[in-house]
Amino acid sequence: GDGSGTSTSSSTGTSSSGNGFLGPTDTLPPDRECDSYLQDCTEGEKCNPWADDGGVAWNALGCFPVAPSPDQPGDPCQVMGSGTSGFDTCDVGSMCWDVDNETNAGTCVGLCEGSAEVPTCADPSTSCIIANSGALNLCLPTCDPLGLDCGGGHTCIPVGGHFVCMSEPLGGAQPGDPCEFVTTCGGEAGCISAEAYGPDCKASACCSSYCDLTEPSCENPNQGCEPWFEDGMAPLGLEHVGVCSVPL
Repeated sequence: GDGSGTSTSSSTGTSSSGNGFLGPTDTLPPDRECDSYLQDCTEGEKCNPWADDGGVAWNALGCFPVAPSPDQPGDPCQVMGSGTSGFDTCDVGSMCWDVDNETNAGTCVGLCEGSAEVPTCADPSTSCIIANSGALNLCLPTCDPLGLDCGGGHTCIPVGGHFVCMSEPLGGAQPGDPCEFVTTCGGEAGCISAEAYGPDCKASACCSSYCDLTEPSCENPNQGCEPWFEDGMAPLGLEHVGVCSVPL
């Protein structure tokens, strides 16, 4: 997946945070691009992902003001306007993630450090997830979709070549149902192309169950358990993750 379905908010308008922090309508959008690894914005600003088209998917990086007394990774945070506005209360080098689009509340997560070639994460329990053509570079806790190890209202979904725990409102689509986003299928199935699913898929993409390559089993007789990751691309510990599909 390309992560384009992982945005958490499509709301419009602004909310006032009451701390003197500028909302999106109070200031111009960022006038220049920046490097999230270098954090090369001017003093008092930070390089943050945002949607430069006002949409629901982060697609650019820009310089945004840092809030007074900013929140740190792991802290609750607020976004202004929408989850993809770029305006949030997190400190330099972090962004507000997993935002509830009713309350605009989320949790600060660290951005990847190092460089695009050799990204690193300050927290060893997280992995650098690069998605949305490089607009998102986040340090997120990873999970195993067959291990059900997220807990607490979070679901293991594919983002940027990994699986990560998110509290994204999930669709209840069943295997064989059409899907638009990685989250449409819930946590026990992936959204794969009709070509990969097989002739039973009547849309451009359909939900299909994950399976274990070490104990392969698929209910659909037309499908076999095929690797989820391309050869050699599986993150450490996820080499066994497959998805029920036709051999391509």
